[in-house]
Amino acid sequence: MTQAARLNFYQHAPANFRAMLALSNSVKESSLGLQLAELVFLRVSQINGCGVCIDMHWRALVKEGRDPRHLNTVPAWRESPFFSARERAALNWAEAVNAIPQREPTDADFAQLKEHFSDNEIAELGYAIAVIRGWNMFNVSLRMPIPEVPAPGM
Repeated sequence: MTQAARLNFYQHAPANFRAMLALSNSVKESSLGLQLAELVFLRVSQINGCGVCIDMHWRALVKEGRDPRHLNTVPAWRESPFFSARERAALNWAEAVNAIPQREPTDADFAQLKEHFSDNEIAELGYAIAVIRGWNMFNVSLRMPIPEVPAPGM
């Protein structure tokens, strides 16, 4: 990367940082399950062009046992045979919500989601999309570099 970070936001507004981190962790510990949360984080980060988050969530999914070949098809999940109907519904909803304000999720998008998720899980999925969009916004706008060596636990 040829551009330097504009600001290391991890070091500033620490209470806000901890609150976002807590939201991220609560989504990972929710009834969605860690792998589905990470899959949504990965897809939204790909769409938003957040290299830091793409790297982090891809590595987390590999650590959780997901096949790297399967993960390489996340951008083409509609054509890929590697995702369950539940994962497809979540990925479709994540893409639709992430597209706001350019487009609004349709009734068909929501109907597909309701086939596989409870109301509570839909709310949790909404928080997952919201928090990863927030992280993507910070990382992309402030030009956070992908670390050559990830921090411990990341």
